[in-house]
Amino acid sequence: MIKEYTMNESEQWDKVVRSFKDYDIYYLSGYVKAFEQNGDGRAQLIYLEHMDTRAINVVIKRDISKSPMFAGKLGSGEWFDLTTPYGYGGFLIEGPDRKAILKEYEEYARKKHIVSEFVRFHPLVENWDGLDCFFDIIHLGNTVCIDTGSEETIWNNFSSKNRNVIRKAIKSDTKIYWCRDPHIISPFMEIYRSTMDKDHADAYYYFKEDFYESILNDLKDNAMWFYSVKDEIITAISIFMFCNGKMHYHLSASRREYQHLAPTNLLLYEAAMWACRNGYTRLHLGGGVGSSKDSLYAFKKAFNKNGRDTEFCIGKKVFNEEMYKLLVDIRKETDSDILAAGYFPAYRFGGGNKSQNTWEQC
Repeated sequence: MIKEYTMNESEQWDKVVRSFKDYDIYYLSGYVKAFEQNGDGRAQLIYLEHMDTRAINVVIKRDISKSPMFAGKLGSGEWFDLTTPYGYGGFLIEGPDRKAILKEYEEYARKKHIVSEFVRFHPLVENWDGLDCFFDIIHLGNTVCIDTGSEETIWNNFSSKNRNVIRKAIKSDTKIYWCRDPHIISPFMEIYRSTMDKDHADAYYYFKEDFYESILNDLKDNAMWFYSVKDEIITAISIFMFCNGKMHYHLSASRREYQHLAPTNLLLYEAAMWACRNGYTRLHLGGGVGSSKDSLYAFKKAFNKNGRDTEFCIGKKVFNEEMYKLLVDIRKETDSDILAAGYFPAYRFGGGNKSQNTWEQC
């Protein structure tokens, strides 16, 4: 048995998600809604049940014909592909018969004219385990997670240098606050845009105001802004999400001229303490840019020098080999090198779609 849930059924969607032991924020309708509004595609929760085994998968369903690269070359609503919404996801399966669930899912995908699926598995759930018989699974890199089980554990897992800069931030009279006030959206967007400019980010990451309003309104029990203030100026600001014992460092930005005061270090310390005091035992920071062990990864690792990293894996699946090849051949007419890019799905490479490259290149 397979059932699809859309944003019009958000209450039922979330009820199903919360019935799974390992669910997290990325599976809730309120999280995915912002990305549907952002134009990423149609959000769906796919629920499967076979005998005493059941599963869920949250996806963004994309009409391939709506890609500029296929304008006028495909009929609307004929062929689709699936991708994990920005962040993490993948199957949550409960029960012994994974093989039957996956077989049913593959039959469903072919029937629905789904050509391929790209998955970003959840590092904390490790839900790629046992799925290599179905997906082509690739380890991309590591992510960092703070153990927030106790205040002592949090502090002891910081590197000595990190503890020193946090002490410095405190002595500089930097203050940390958190809120859900809608007035925080405007200063966040200003600082975030400046950070994206500095990092030469793709246009995709310049989210509009209604995106943040969706986080505020649709995740009202599961998201909050933390920010640092020095001399009445917000110097660093981050969105944190929390759910089912887990907390996540989502989007973050800071003012370059105040970075010498380490406001983000202090902000993350205070966020970890908040997590501990509110029953969240892990604070996931993510990894480096493109999952590499770069300066961003090193910054995050300073918050967990004693703990093991979590593993970030992606998964690739082609449901219709013939159509996949046809789509690649269409793209080759204008870009003969698409297969050399190591991108999945190959037919979506380029065309100004840098935001997808950031997450899906492997």
